[in-house]
Amino acid sequence: MSSPSDCKFTDSHEWFRAEGDIVTIGITQFAANELTDITWIELKPQGTSIAAGDTIGEVESVKTTSDVYSVYGGEIIEINETATGDPSLLNSDPFNAGWLVKIRSTGGNEDGLLDQSAYDAKYPLD
Repeated sequence: MSSPSDCKFTDSHEWFRAEGDIVTIGITQFAANELTDITWIELKPQGTSIAAGDTIGEVESVKTTSDVYSVYGGEIIEINETATGDPSLLNSDPFNAGWLVKIRSTGGNEDGLLDQSAYDAKYPLD
């Protein structure tokens, strides 16, 4: 299994899918597997302005609570209410149904982002 090729990734296991100035953010399958059963998601509200490097919220599992960061600054324009209502979506489908927020980006620091092949080589799922 590999990560989607249309995303960029961080070493802290967030993924970013940019479509113009709209960036969708979530956690990777590797992160979901490490967290095991995700039980709670708390996200900053729609309309919140964030700077590159800020948290967009946190994800809680039976093991731990983890902050979720954005490498992009901007405004949160949409929250995935389906995922906040059913956190298990992050375990079962983190790259599609389990996305967390969408932001209208004002830019960011992409220097440390990994492409699909680099991320999958560094963090294999097998």
